[in-house]
Amino acid sequence: MNDPLRPRRSVLYMPGSNTRALAKARELPCDAVIMDLEDAVAPDAKKTARDNVVDAVRTGGYGAREIIVRINGIYTEWGEGDLAAAAVSGADAILCPKIDTAAQINKVADMMTINGAPDTQKIWVMAETPRAIIDIDAIAGAEPRLAVIVMGTSDLAKALRLPADPGTNGPAAVSGPVHTGGPERRS
Repeated sequence: MNDPLRPRRSVLYMPGSNTRALAKARELPCDAVIMDLEDAVAPDAKKTARDNVVDAVRTGGYGAREIIVRINGIYTEWGEGDLAAAAVSGADAILCPKIDTAAQINKVADMMTINGAPDTQKIWVMAETPRAIIDIDAIAGAEPRLAVIVMGTSDLAKALRLPADPGTNGPAAVSGPVHTGGPERRS
């Protein structure tokens, strides 16, 4: 991958079902906006949210912010439609949740090509299952379009049955050293 590094100091998730939030993202000081069609959207609002997101991306006005569309999982009833719409929306990347294997990333890339995505459109994936963590090296090297791996710590903690964090009323945080596949560095 020879793409220049982009700053991603602040990445905001905006629910695709909320047109005011999508519009407000044009003014917020952030490096990237993830327009969410998955967790932030109720099942009965998914198709409307998809239309809202495609319209917002095509309308533009986000300046230099990187625009990412988080689709529903490709094996859900909304996933393929979300991917097809996002592929031609003009978004910089498509964020795919629940990716467990390199083969799934290859399927996403093939679907993007079939649906007319430009070669410059990237793939972001959510690593949020134990299997994804076990296969992270294969996932990371699976596809040239892959630009970012996002840790889905809440879903991962839930899958690992970690106890709740008493300070947040949510699952305990998952963290640890990151393996990049490269030589170990010591300071």
